[in-house]
Amino acid sequence: MALLKSGWLWRQTSVLKRWKLNWCDLWIDGSLCFYKTDNRRELEHRISLKTACVDVRSGLECGDVTPPESNPRENRIVVQLKDGSTVNLCANSEDESIAWKLTLLETRRNPVFTYDPYDDSYQAIPINRYHTVYITPGAGPGTHQVVVQRDPFDGVMESVALGLLAGMAAGTAMRSFLWMPFFFC
Repeated sequence: MALLKSGWLWRQTSVLKRWKLNWCDLWIDGSLCFYKTDNRRELEHRISLKTACVDVRSGLECGDVTPPESNPRENRIVVQLKDGSTVNLCANSEDESIAWKLTLLETRRNPVFTYDPYDDSYQAIPINRYHTVYITPGAGPGTHQVVVQRDPFDGVMESVALGLLAGMAAGTAMRSFLWMPFFFC
């Protein structure tokens, strides 16, 4: 998958409204990913712009969002989501915030294209809600490719539920051993 833009952005947390410096990657499939560091090992947050984004504003269009210390109001970026929430970002300069805004808007609107070497043409690819892309090279018989991008948070709840179940089973087994000394007295 192709990386469209990456760099350091300030992101305002949703609960405490504090500003954190995050490494941001904007991928061609519309995923805006926030990492703790630029080595991209710890994903903090991910937004699918093609399915969740309504609008992107920058600079003085952002309204009453206060930027982090030592950053002017012109560096702000606000991403409005379909659920009514917003993601408040702040770039290091006004030019950088405008570049981020234009790239975010372009990614949100444009479909994903793939190159078909058999026809020497580009093909628009719809991305469904499972982040699966189906590609058929050429018009005639040939191989069909399925490219699946796995969500890094997929399967987290299953492992949490399994851990809770194992903890309850261990607690139930240990409870019977705690009453053992009273039976022998």
